[in-house]
Amino acid sequence: MPAVRTAALMAPRGIRNEHDNFRPVYSPSGFDAALRQVVEEVRVGRWMGMKALLESTGSDWALRTSRTQVLGVFAARSQVVQAWLEEEPRDPNCQVMRGRVAVERALRAHRERHPSAPQLEAEAREICLGAAELLPTDPVPWVCLLALAQADERQVRPEHRQYAAEPMLPPGPWGLLYRVYERDRYNREAHHRMLRFLHACAAGADGSHAAAIDFMRWVSSWAPAGSPLLVLPLYAYAEQFRRQVEAQSADRWLRQRWAHEPIILDTRNALHGWFARTDPAQQSVMDLNYLAHAAWAAHWHRDAGRVFTALGPYFTQQPWGYVSDDPDDPEAARAEFLRARAQSLSAPA
Repeated sequence: MPAVRTAALMAPRGIRNEHDNFRPVYSPSGFDAALRQVVEEVRVGRWMGMKALLESTGSDWALRTSRTQVLGVFAARSQVVQAWLEEEPRDPNCQVMRGRVAVERALRAHRERHPSAPQLEAEAREICLGAAELLPTDPVPWVCLLALAQADERQVRPEHRQYAAEPMLPPGPWGLLYRVYERDRYNREAHHRMLRFLHACAAGADGSHAAAIDFMRWVSSWAPAGSPLLVLPLYAYAEQFRRQVEAQSADRWLRQRWAHEPIILDTRNALHGWFARTDPAQQSVMDLNYLAHAAWAAHWHRDAGRVFTALGPYFTQQPWGYVSDDPDDPEAARAEFLRARAQSLSAPA
C-alpha cells in the first residue's frame, strides 16, 4: 500500500537550485575505500583481497564486524568463499566468512519461505559455532548466530527464549548477545540484529513496537557518547512508522510524531552524542541516512544539512522508502532523499 504522505515529512516541491544536479550513490561499503575495492574483487570471484583485508583489520572489532557483514552479502552470491576454503581450509578468517555466507543464505531462504531454509539454518549454526571455537575472542561468529535467531520467529530453540538481565525486556537470544558483550560491548550490528529479532518474533505490530521501544530505551540508557548505538532509536521509530502506515493507522499524531517527544529527544541525542563526537570517516552511511531523515522531519534543517554534508553522495534505500509516496518504488525513496537534502542544504546559515 502506498504510504500516506504526511505534512510533517513533506518538503516543498518545485525547488530548483544548485542541488538539482546532485546524483546520490548507493554503496554498502560507504566511506571504506579499501572495502569497496575488495567488494569489486569478490564480485568477480577473487578471494585474495578479502583475505588480506581481514588480516589487516585485525582486532578492530567494529571494523571487522562491518567489513565481514558487507563481504558476506556479496560473497553469498557466488562460490568465492568456497574457492578460498578449498585453498586454505585452516584459515580462521575463511571460516568466519564461511559463516557469514551461510547465515546470509539461510536468512534469504527464510525470507523466501524456501523448503531448504531449516537445513540451511542448521548448517549455518554449525559453521558459526566452529568459527567461534577457532577464534574465541572474535565477536563476529556470535553476531552471526544472533542474526540466525531472526529465522526462529516462534522461539523454538531454547537459546532464543532466555530471560534478559533487564526485567522489562522479553525473552530472547540474550545469551548470544551477552557472548558478543564479552568480546565487543558496544557492537553495532549485534544490537541491530536483536532489534530485528524483536520485530520478527512479536505476535503483532503493537507487541513488536513495545518490545522494540523497550529494548532501544534500555540500550540508550547506557550507550556511551560517541557510540553508534545512540542512533538505534531512530531505526525503531522508522519501523514503527512503517508498520502503522501499513495498518492504516496514520492519524494526526503519527503524521506529526517526528517533531515531538520522545523522538526529538532521541534525535538530539544522536546528533550531539554520536554525530558531533565521532570521525565522519568512521560513521555508518546507514546511520547517517536515518539521522538526516530524523533531523529533517523534525524541521531541524540546518542540523540535517550538516548530516547531509557529511554523507557526501551516499544514499540508502531506508528510511526514505518508508516515508515516500510509494514504499515499493526505489525511485520514490531516492526522490524523497533528494527533496530532503535540497531543503536542508538550502536552509539559512
